[in-house]
Amino acid sequence: MYKFLIRPFLFLKNPESAHYFTFGTVRKLFKIPGVSAIASSLFNFKNPELEVECFGLKFPNPVGLAAGFDKDAKLFNELSAFGFGFIEIGTLTPKAQDGNPRPRLFRLPDDMSLINRMGFNNEGVEGAITRLKVKKTKVLIGGNIGKNKVTPNELAVDDYVYCYNALQPYVDYFVVNVSSPNTPNLRELQDKEPLTALLNTLQNRKKEIKAEQPILLKIAPDLTNSQLDDIIDIVKETGIDGLIATNTTISRDGLKTPGQTVSQIGAGGLSGASVRERSTEVISYLHKNSGGAFPIIGVGGILTAEDAIAKLEAGASLVQVYTGFIYEGPAMVKKINKGILRWKKAQQKA
Repeated sequence: MYKFLIRPFLFLKNPESAHYFTFGTVRKLFKIPGVSAIASSLFNFKNPELEVECFGLKFPNPVGLAAGFDKDAKLFNELSAFGFGFIEIGTLTPKAQDGNPRPRLFRLPDDMSLINRMGFNNEGVEGAITRLKVKKTKVLIGGNIGKNKVTPNELAVDDYVYCYNALQPYVDYFVVNVSSPNTPNLRELQDKEPLTALLNTLQNRKKEIKAEQPILLKIAPDLTNSQLDDIIDIVKETGIDGLIATNTTISRDGLKTPGQTVSQIGAGGLSGASVRERSTEVISYLHKNSGGAFPIIGVGGILTAEDAIAKLEAGASLVQVYTGFIYEGPAMVKKINKGILRWKKAQQKA
């Protein structure tokens, strides 16, 4: 139904308009008594063998929703009915910001991909907190944090600490986002010296307030092997809890979409099936060269159970979806979890 009726209708709209239309529709529907229960019965798939213990947390299943879909924590209660094992909100910044000018979100249907240059548009961390305070669901929530566009890199640590402190009582884990390609110079914070300083500051704050929430780092797929080696060293040196691999890519290699169309779209991060292979390569490299020293959440190009399993086989402990959810629809999470369960059972028999 989604692919043949709902998706074609949504794809008639501007991608960002379609996103907000979907948001509004879901919120209205879930206000009708019984809709949440019906959605849960349709889209949830529970099995004890899907449970994953990671970062000191117990996940009911390994499939989460990546940051960017519910930036301002407006829909996580409703989204939990679609079977996610965890939901990541954000990226949130200390102050509200509009992000980059529109249009800033583009579909590449021939590639089952998106290009976005949103630019951390969000209502600010305090706005999200007002909604997190009245959380109605038990779903695990991650807080993805970043810096405001106007904050220079040399002061970026203050923005991350501000968001960390503010979200502390309301999220189950933190994600430090220094890998979006859509905030000028942000990726420079992935360099060894500034990144080590940033993560050490957050780790010290965590110890100071005796916080338990794990801190993860989200990295780009465009890093070289040498840079990935640095990331491994940084994770070990700072003692953070793990990585999310990967964010969107600035590469345009191997696209089916005509080059002229891609050029007209311009700058932005590419997500979806087009980044699947590179994301899995990064996960595999990190896992092998770290000796499995820390957990990894795999994200990038997951549309099927096979895509998710490839990332788990490469070394990921958990996975996240976003672009695939837009292309495949709400039944996607259940299908992936069923596929992962079959894979796990096959492994046990082998």
